[in-house]
Formats: sequence, structure tokens, C-alpha cells
Amino acid sequence: MARGDDEFVEFMQACSARLQHAAYLLTGDRHQAEDAAQTALARTYAAWSRVRHKDAYAYTRTVLVNHVIDKWRRPLREYAAEEVPERPVAGAVETAVIQREWLMDMLDGLTVRERAVVVLRHYFDLPEAEVATELGVSVGTVKSTNSRALAKLRVSNDSSGGDAGQGDQPTLIGGTGR
Repeated sequence: MARGDDEFVEFMQACSARLQHAAYLLTGDRHQAEDAAQTALARTYAAWSRVRHKDAYAYTRTVLVNHVIDKWRRPLREYAAEEVPERPVAGAVETAVIQREWLMDMLDGLTVRERAVVVLRHYFDLPEAEVATELGVSVGTVKSTNSRALAKLRVSNDSSGGDAGQGDQPTLIGGTGR
């Protein structure tokens, strides 16, 4: 294989699930998240010879966030279908599904920038300076945007009754429960 393809395959296997989860948090749609993660990985592969000895994950994460932001700026137009698809019957829904819906509802109340800052700060656990660099804004903007977004999330949580199902509220941190 050429250009370090073996290294890229290992890199892709190690980070694709987390990138897809982050894309889901950014987009709120499983299919868009899969497309965004694949696009980020494809663009990383195209630049692999440049980034493989540096922080390839940071490069891919930046590509992912920029790609999703570009989609927000130029949204794809959707047209209504004649028939509404059937919705699954609500039955015994697992707590994880309820928590995921709760989290996505909370994130939907944020602006594009607020959502990007919250995901980068709290899901990727990046320092404010790195978030500022990735989004091309000042550290002060990251701090104020994060503060405003968290305040919105608190208000939304309080107005929604403050529960995410029967148990604890979900966390943005990649499955660590922190």
C-alpha cells in the first residue's frame, strides 16, 4: 500500500466511532453524521502525507467541524413527500434513547456557534484556546459563547421538567460519564 495506507486504516478504525458521535451531536441526524464523518476521513486521507506525523485526529476534527458548519451555511433544500412515513410505535423505550433525544432537543435550542463551542469544549474536552483556534474566533468569544450556551441549556432543562427519562441526565463527554 502507498502513502502510509496501513497507518491511515489504523487511524480510521481508532477514531471513526468518536468522530461519528461528535458529528451526530453537531448535526442531530444520524445519516448526516455518517456522511460528515466519512467526508472528514476522506479529506484527511487526501492530506494524509502531510498530517500523519502531526496530530491527525485534531486535523480530522477540524475538517469535521468545518464541513458541518459549511452545511449549516448552505443547507440542502428538502421537499415534502406526499405520504408521511409511519412512525414507530412508542413502547418500552430504553433509557439511553430517551437521554439521547433529551440531549439532542437541548442542543437544538442553541445557535450554530453555540452548538459547535459546546461540542468542542465538552465532548472533545478541548481547552478554550484550541476551540478558539479551530473556530477562528477569540478566546473571549469562546468563553462568552460557552457561558451563554450553558445558560440556555440550563433554562431549557428547567423548563422541560429537568429529567432525561427515569435516570441521570446524559453527558456530552464521549461516554465516560463525567
